[in-house]
Amino acid sequence: MPKARAMAVLLAATASLVSLAALSAGARAETEPCRPLVYERNGYTVCDVDLRKDAIRLFWKRPDGTPYAYLSALPRALEGERGKLLLAMNAGMYDPGLKPVGLYVEAGRELTHANTRAGFGNFHLKPNGVFYIAADRAGVVETGVFLRERPRAELATQSGPMLVINGRLHPRFNRRSMSRKPRDGVGVRADGTVVLAASDGEVPFEAFARLFRDGLHCPNALFLDGGSAANLYVPSRNSHANFVPLGPMLAVYERLP
Repeated sequence: MPKARAMAVLLAATASLVSLAALSAGARAETEPCRPLVYERNGYTVCDVDLRKDAIRLFWKRPDGTPYAYLSALPRALEGERGKLLLAMNAGMYDPGLKPVGLYVEAGRELTHANTRAGFGNFHLKPNGVFYIAADRAGVVETGVFLRERPRAELATQSGPMLVINGRLHPRFNRRSMSRKPRDGVGVRADGTVVLAASDGEVPFEAFARLFRDGLHCPNALFLDGGSAANLYVPSRNSHANFVPLGPMLAVYERLP
């Protein structure tokens, strides 16, 4: 084979391999649900969930009645080998026995009732709220609104406080607050996209709420708990998840045809 022709064949083969690598990288990027984001000089990990492509599930107890407790212990796939686990994070507050402190609906079954009592702590910083999915549509609403409307939710978790309420920040948040802690939460955009976010460090409530409203364009958003990137488990990135046992947990799976 002449040298010129051999070189042309080699170059064509190299170009094909580069193209295949680029396509493979693109495919991986398309299935990667999370991304880093710096907003107002605070670092976050943000995950967008399209319910047409992905499925959200809540988990608390194993079939034997013991809590899963660890994000890495959740099922790695739905329905056997279909629908691999994309990410998981804590899904609200819980008592020392890992029981949800408010409303908790899993697979259409209400396992704990709504909590409307007064009290101390973030959960009772009214208004608190509910993240739910009903008929493949997600929502975040104040607890009172959820109880009045009573959507037939396949899953629901109550937590608090609300971060954003119909485009407004929670009325008790203060821009000058000195309370800075790791935080994670959930919001829903107008187009139905579910947005999960975890701070990489300590942030005040007001800054976390502005992230959801102004940075992520969620008219309604809910604080889930004082978490961090360690409580956001992405199997493609993390080899370990939480070290402290959790109560309710949220998992996102890939939908397969």
